[in-house]
Amino acid sequence: MPVSRSKIEQNLKRVRSNVAEACARAGRPPQDVSLVAVTKSVDLETILNLLELGVTDLGESRVQQLTDRSEELTARLDRRRGTPLPQVRWHMVGHLQRNKAKQVIETAQVIHSVDSLRLAEEIDSRAEQLERRVDVLMQVNCSQERQKFGVTVGAALALADLLSTLRNLRLVGLMTMAPLTEAPERARPTFALLRELFDDMRREKIGGADFRHLSMGMSQDYGVAVEEGATILRIGSALFE
Repeated sequence: MPVSRSKIEQNLKRVRSNVAEACARAGRPPQDVSLVAVTKSVDLETILNLLELGVTDLGESRVQQLTDRSEELTARLDRRRGTPLPQVRWHMVGHLQRNKAKQVIETAQVIHSVDSLRLAEEIDSRAEQLERRVDVLMQVNCSQERQKFGVTVGAALALADLLSTLRNLRLVGLMTMAPLTEAPERARPTFALLRELFDDMRREKIGGADFRHLSMGMSQDYGVAVEEGATILRIGSALFE
């Protein structure tokens, strides 16, 4: 069942208010933090309601759903009458296998989950064929959980340095996922560690001026993530429930 525009608007105001409060605690301007709405659990009508409220950065965690959603939404918007909605910017926020790289590049503008040189080289090769340059974030397993994807903390700086040399990638930042918990404070060490790695890489001038994003924080812990320096939040249930 679609989530109404008024419900999403109410939730969006709450999220933005919480972000502003977290920014105030951290001495940061709220405009430094952007939202990616993770739409994997909602239908197309709900996404259209979201777009009408000006949220145009959308994220999916599965390749097939990303491509299907993009095609469905494009077809619906092409049939739409009246004032056109702003263009959608798709984010691939889930684990990506090398054999799915071409599909993702054809749809997504940003890939948050690059965690190996082999995957990065595949993306680079496919992007060259498509005459594109792709924005990517390197995923780091800062929680050091075995079930989580991401490059290890110890290998992160060396891999980031290699990624920054690939001509058809633009390394724009780092991504991590905190432990799934109802206690947001338990996520703080994970986010703080990613920020430390980010600062180390900035000192080494990895990525240059493009390297400026920390994608961390989801519905259950985004306030803590903002306090620790997040610039991109991946928000799902907090917008739609």
